[in-house]
Amino acid sequence: MGTVTIGVSIAVPEPHGSLLQERRAGFGDAAAHAIPTHVTLLPPTEVDGSALPAIEAHLVEVASAGRPFPMRLSGTGTFRPLSPVVYVRIAEGAEACTWLQKQVRDASGPVARELQFPYHPHVTVAHSIDDEAMDRAFAELADYEAGWPCTGFALYEQGADAVWRKLREFPFGSAAVPPQATHAEHDTLPTR
Repeated sequence: MGTVTIGVSIAVPEPHGSLLQERRAGFGDAAAHAIPTHVTLLPPTEVDGSALPAIEAHLVEVASAGRPFPMRLSGTGTFRPLSPVVYVRIAEGAEACTWLQKQVRDASGPVARELQFPYHPHVTVAHSIDDEAMDRAFAELADYEAGWPCTGFALYEQGADAVWRKLREFPFGSAAVPPQATHAEHDTLPTR
């Protein structure tokens, strides 16, 4: 079957997703229309295509342990000069995103991996474009605000055309969660 490049992320819903994608394209980011607006849980990762069923089963388990949480975006930030990225900040929901990405990348799971940089949940709005456009993205979205209830995440695959396409959604709290879950289990997942 060969290798495929996958990613796991929380989609930014409409109308926010399209608006930020159009803004990203407007800043001159050529990749804007190939990448749905998202918060990364697993960055682009090459896997053997035959591993996809095991990866999906793992993601079902992660999602079943999760609970919906409020997600709120507010203002901008940047990873420059370390990395040429301008992003919209996650003002609420970052703790839950951090918990989720740890579960997705768990050492015992099928997509265990180390990250190049410490995990910092965000929504990219400019990547690897000229400095003037990066500065414009940072300034023009400084007052941006959006919020929604996060109810799950999705698995994506990058096609040969470099476009990311959703393979499957994973809603939180599926029937696999026993109704008598212990209090300690609830304490491990941030709910705010």
